[in-house]
Amino acid sequence: MIGQRERDDRRKSTLSCVHGDPQIQNMDQSNDGSLAQVRHVVLVLSGKGGVGKSTITTELALALRHAGKKVGILDVDLCGPSIPRMLSVGRPDVHQCDSGWVPVYTDAQKSLALMSIGFLMEDPDEAVVWRGPKKTALIAQFVSDVAWGELDVLLVDTPPGTSDEHLAVLENLKKHRVDGAVLVTTPQAVSTGDVRREITFCKKTGVRILGIIENMSGFVCPHCSECSNIFSRGGGEELAKLTGSEFLGSVPLDPQLSRCIEEGEDFTQLFSESTTFSAISSISQTLLSSLQTA
Repeated sequence: MIGQRERDDRRKSTLSCVHGDPQIQNMDQSNDGSLAQVRHVVLVLSGKGGVGKSTITTELALALRHAGKKVGILDVDLCGPSIPRMLSVGRPDVHQCDSGWVPVYTDAQKSLALMSIGFLMEDPDEAVVWRGPKKTALIAQFVSDVAWGELDVLLVDTPPGTSDEHLAVLENLKKHRVDGAVLVTTPQAVSTGDVRREITFCKKTGVRILGIIENMSGFVCPHCSECSNIFSRGGGEELAKLTGSEFLGSVPLDPQLSRCIEEGEDFTQLFSESTTFSAISSISQTLLSSLQTA
């Protein structure tokens, strides 16, 4: 067992890539080998914060694994890396092999792999106060130097907006085909308005829109399972119609899903009979079908 000091030293060494460490930067960044066995790359986007992109990314990954697929998640939300907690993987060491950084696996079968800045920080409460070039440098390392191995789908969880992180991901994925983007919104007009700008971003950058997901669409009662529209409903579907995009489906607010996310449990396994799981599973199958016909 290694001590905490050694763990911190390793994290400092790994993060030194964004501070100009030549030993790490000299890893072959032009090599596309880290993604050579990745069949599909999907971006998860939204122009609005707080719509549940990370939740949707996590549940899509679990649903795809539930369907027998090998899945990876690349968390490029550098200032708010929440997926490690959602998958209850803690803060394990990130190791290096001949092919690059080894992703963190959530299961013994290695069917779900994850890479996040959350594994590299010495203190989980530490703020990432970086300007664009440092963010871009780390994203470049994530894209080029993570040894993903064989994956059916790599989901890229992004922060809100249309700025440095998004451009850095697209720039560094030029040599590997990006299948497209899934856009997440809530039903309210204040959210769909921002997502409309994300659609414009996709069109300007040539990213195919695989579809729109309406999250927090209604509330599932934990006692009777009836779904009530406590906010509004249908905004995402209407946005899809207006923009000519495919509507992938709606995911309601579900206390059981919220608890699983908070405690890092697999909702798709624990509540496979629920209507919320049916919605997530249907979305994942529609997404898979879209990827196979791309």
